[in-house]
Amino acid sequence: MKNVGVSIEDVPLNSFHRLLTIRAAGGSFVDGYVLSIIGVALIHMSRSLALDDFWEGMIAASALIGIFFGGFLGGWLTDILGRKRLLFAGPTLFIVASLAQYWVDSAIALFFLRLVLGVAVGIEYPVATSLLVEFLPRKYRGPRLAMLTIMWFAGAAMAYIVGEIMFKFWGSDAWRLVLASASIIGALLFLVRIGTPESPRWLLNKGRPVEAEAIIKKVYGAEFSLENLPEQSCGKRISISNLVHSGYGKRMLFVVIFWTCSVVPLFAVYAFAPKVLAALNLQGDWASLGSIAITLFFVIGCVISTRIINVVGRRNLLIYSFLCSGLALLGLAIGHAGPSSLVLFFFIAYALFIGGAQVLTLVYPNELFPTEIRAFAVGVGTSLSRVGAAAGTYLVPISLSKLGIAETMYVAAGVTLVGLLLSWVLAPETRSLNLQQAASLN
Repeated sequence: MKNVGVSIEDVPLNSFHRLLTIRAAGGSFVDGYVLSIIGVALIHMSRSLALDDFWEGMIAASALIGIFFGGFLGGWLTDILGRKRLLFAGPTLFIVASLAQYWVDSAIALFFLRLVLGVAVGIEYPVATSLLVEFLPRKYRGPRLAMLTIMWFAGAAMAYIVGEIMFKFWGSDAWRLVLASASIIGALLFLVRIGTPESPRWLLNKGRPVEAEAIIKKVYGAEFSLENLPEQSCGKRISISNLVHSGYGKRMLFVVIFWTCSVVPLFAVYAFAPKVLAALNLQGDWASLGSIAITLFFVIGCVISTRIINVVGRRNLLIYSFLCSGLALLGLAIGHAGPSSLVLFFFIAYALFIGGAQVLTLVYPNELFPTEIRAFAVGVGTSLSRVGAAAGTYLVPISLSKLGIAETMYVAAGVTLVGLLLSWVLAPETRSLNLQQAASLN
């Protein structure tokens, strides 16, 4: 008996959805681990390879450069070749490039391998998130996508824990093992993804309805069919060029700018937390407490946002996230010379409230674009937002020395204000819509 009229976006969460969430979230975990492990090994690695300031900077930036290219490449190939095929590209590159770091003997070789790892990270964003969103029921779409941001920080934390343990037992020469350790997690991710089916939406879009229906029956039950999939032809061919010259161009502009405005101050503040805290006259225990608090409350902010995303809605969450985090940065600018407790309060407030914008960086681009260009749109957002992140990371120490802490915080607040104004004008509400409705220009 068929479930006539029952959309697969309204079915309860089942074991397949839970396993697919793990398969997608594992990518975010590895991303966080791979990008953070270099910070753990940097001092010992620099001493062993006799790196100068130039190569230290280049190696630190290499992953961001790789993400820029990987986002474009991964998004483009995922929409052409399918989600399933590209799902193993990232783990394969993680394994090979991470393992190769064990034998690295020059700055150039290490730069190249970190660049490849960045490409793998860039590929992961559009591949894993597009596959996940195309299977999830609408009720769980926002929270499950938002959870991937939390998993990134879990991976980053694991990198620091593993690195410290390895250096403690094997000494400073263990930096090669520390960098190569990411290959183990990459291998586990590869294994857990074996058996993942292709997206029925992508198959249907490519004119393969028989295969799409077979997967629907396998995942949801024999009583389900293509009739239960809310994915119909829009009557015209949508291509990558639509991201520029059609209504999707405005959506792409919104995604890129809000994503950039959310990560520029964050990367700047997070990467240089000790330097910023010192400039804010937080010393000794206050400085240590501040660094820990920023990380802790950022994760807490992401967790809270994940829980309330369906309650307050995407649009409200984004607007209030930019508003409150921007006010916190403004408070840091005005009260930078105030008591340490007040400065720390504003820092914590920023870390807590920016979580809303952060979790939406993976939700909005997956909801606002149709199956034909969904992965590429996510890839473009990933790539272009990293340009802003790299610029912010590069400019913060210069700004602190040339302008001072107050002006630096004013600039950060100004960037957040741009994100707020853009969100007020362009941010849509998609929480109650099915995936095709959310992606429709109508």
